Amino acid sequence: MADSYTPLVYGTGVKATIQRLGGHLAGMIMPNIGAFIAWGLITALFIPTGWLPDKELAALVDPVIKALLPILIAYTGGRMVHGQRGAVVGAVAAMGVVVGSDIPMFLGAMIVGPLAAVILKYVDKFTEQRTRAGFEMLVDNFTAGIVGAAMAVAGVLGIGPVVRVVTDAAGQAVEWLITNNLLPVASVLIEPAKVLFLNNAVNHGVLGPLGVAEAVRQGKSILFMLESNPGPGLGLLVAYLLFGPRPLRPSTPAAMIIHFFGGIHEIYFPYVLMKPRLILAVIAGGAAGVFTFMITGAGLVATPSPGSIFAYLAVTPRGGWLGSIAGIAVATAVSFAVAAVLLGFGRGEKDPAPDVPGPQDAVADPPAPDPAGTEPTSPEPMSTEPMSTEPASTRPVRTEPVSKEA
Repeated sequence: MADSYTPLVYGTGVKATIQRLGGHLAGMIMPNIGAFIAWGLITALFIPTGWLPDKELAALVDPVIKALLPILIAYTGGRMVHGQRGAVVGAVAAMGVVVGSDIPMFLGAMIVGPLAAVILKYVDKFTEQRTRAGFEMLVDNFTAGIVGAAMAVAGVLGIGPVVRVVTDAAGQAVEWLITNNLLPVASVLIEPAKVLFLNNAVNHGVLGPLGVAEAVRQGKSILFMLESNPGPGLGLLVAYLLFGPRPLRPSTPAAMIIHFFGGIHEIYFPYVLMKPRLILAVIAGGAAGVFTFMITGAGLVATPSPGSIFAYLAVTPRGGWLGSIAGIAVATAVSFAVAAVLLGFGRGEKDPAPDVPGPQDAVADPPAPDPAGTEPTSPEPMSTEPMSTEPASTRPVRTEPVSKEA
């Protein structure tokens, strides 16, 4: 399934291994991009700060982001490994990581879904030759149920606590960078945390409280701008639109609108997870944006929620729009430039075009069968001999003159 979205990778080196890993990530994420866009639309429209606030419809936001999307990812990952049985077991296992943590567990779903499918695959190989005729369905159902239940329990007890520890450590590291006036360097931690869907934990759990305290003293705070800047994500999506894999390009305009105008940054996270090296692009864009904010003395009076350009400008103090817009523009430009370089300016996407002439090599292959085809040409006259048998039916005409001689 990953091959539908990424080119085939050849070789056994480290680079090939990383490319295969990225291909598997793309295979898990890409089929579910539509679900991410649906969640982004619901969030942008119906949350209290959205375009059409609706408390009843906003109740869809948390279950979709915390349960449905991780389960879809684990289902797809399991199916890549072991077909439909692996998909079912992966979805069951994903419920463990969903329940084991109160944050979106996309990374956990990417791990536990394929892992559960691999375990079931080996269990099926073990039981295949040891199952008596007539008991196949019973054994298959129970093995899938046992593996799924065991992996769900492992997700609750193992992966959830690990993610909580990672979240707390990231928050403490960001706080240390802030207290030591190393704000641009904070992007090295903030952007990877965002891609792992820890953005709300970092923003509202660490940056928000510190920013409120600073805004009370100074009337504004740059801390509100560290995580919520839409520039890095916008630059990444523009690079995907121009230079990314061709199957992904049609989905990027909608993602750009949801991200930049709707403020739903989560919409671009899967694009980074599909090609992990692009994390460097958003880190560079975030650091450049923060540096621009520092130079221009920009700041916000509150956390922009959601992080759209409209919310950004709405909480910008009077006279501070230039610094805010400049920081977003610089972050967008830097992120786009770095992502374009990492994507090879689309050169990798033109390689399949030469592959199209490659099949012309297959057209050149028929000359190879031609010499072999020259051998069948000898039977072809043989086939003409039966055709001579048809005129052989005219030979009785020759017997007629024989009978006349008699």
